Amino acid sequence: MIRLESVTKRYPDGTVAVDELSLVAPSGQITVLVGPSGCGKTTSLRMINRMIEPSGGRIFIDDQDVSKVAPARLRRGIGYVIQHAGLFPHRTVLDNVATVPLLLGQRRKQVRAQAMELLERVGLDPNFANRYPAQLSGGQQQRVGVARALAADPPVMLMDEPFSAVDPVVRAQLQEEFLRLQSDLGKTIVFVTHDIDEAIKLGDQVAVLRVGGTLAQLATPAELLSRPADAFVAGFVGRDRGYRALGFAAAGELPVSEEPVIVLGAPLAGARGLTADGWVLVVDPARRPQGWLSVAGVDAAALDGPVTADLLNLGGTLATQASTLREALDAALSSPSGRGVVVAEDGRLEGTITASEVLTRIEARSRGTQPVSPA
Repeated sequence: MIRLESVTKRYPDGTVAVDELSLVAPSGQITVLVGPSGCGKTTSLRMINRMIEPSGGRIFIDDQDVSKVAPARLRRGIGYVIQHAGLFPHRTVLDNVATVPLLLGQRRKQVRAQAMELLERVGLDPNFANRYPAQLSGGQQQRVGVARALAADPPVMLMDEPFSAVDPVVRAQLQEEFLRLQSDLGKTIVFVTHDIDEAIKLGDQVAVLRVGGTLAQLATPAELLSRPADAFVAGFVGRDRGYRALGFAAAGELPVSEEPVIVLGAPLAGARGLTADGWVLVVDPARRPQGWLSVAGVDAAALDGPVTADLLNLGGTLATQASTLREALDAALSSPSGRGVVVAEDGRLEGTITASEVLTRIEARSRGTQPVSPA
């Protein structure tokens, strides 16, 4: 557990970066600090490992006052991940990951073996071990940075906008990988971001800071979206917070309808009799959805051939019975046919659902009632 008690940082020119900040980051959870530029997010983070010394207040890690611990010793027990990874450019990937355990006096052979395991754990091919940071993509460098922070198995990790320097696709992949790792390892993490969507996705609790370093609200993502403390928090979270709040509401058992399908590679002409609106769902032999086929968009000459992947519209996300209401609604809205595809855990088709059916469940939830599933 990390505890900040009335922590303040005031610079010699009178600038107050953090003002009387008090909060608790519970053990085994992710606490996200979010807010506009100049609100003291990074300053607060760096005061935890004494890279910046506070002007007032106290900080505890597991009831130990960090000011009573030598900075070097304190930092060796805290994983630290920053933007652009901060890797040593003259060291290989493997040596970067092994840095802290070697400093702690662990045996080199054992450390290198553990470093190889960590590279795989963060989703990097072991073949990258002998490359240098400049030979990696931005996303790969960030994975190495996370592996290095985990190498000494620290109970606490501090992460300062670690995914902000990569493109949106890689960023989403890194976020998913990070959540997977956290579910396995259960570290106590303080994570800084300026992106409210990232904060809501990753945080067990989110601390919204105002400019001047004061705490505006500390809450779970669901509470932050549904009950912002004031106009500042409501404005920062955004106008579409009601839609995003659906990401924390389980859809329950979705009332799926049976969907006619055609198997990839089957005669294309057979698709015509399966549709009333021009769209046919295409599956593989194991009934895993592959995409939608627009029969109206196929010329007559092509009807003599098979259904091939290049004919498919790949729009539309997939939902499961474990999905949230937001995921179920997105599946329906993103589908070219207007019918969201629902699959089982193994990826096999269960059926489809329309946006109006999901909206019925949303309306029932807002009234506090449960929709009646069709017989």
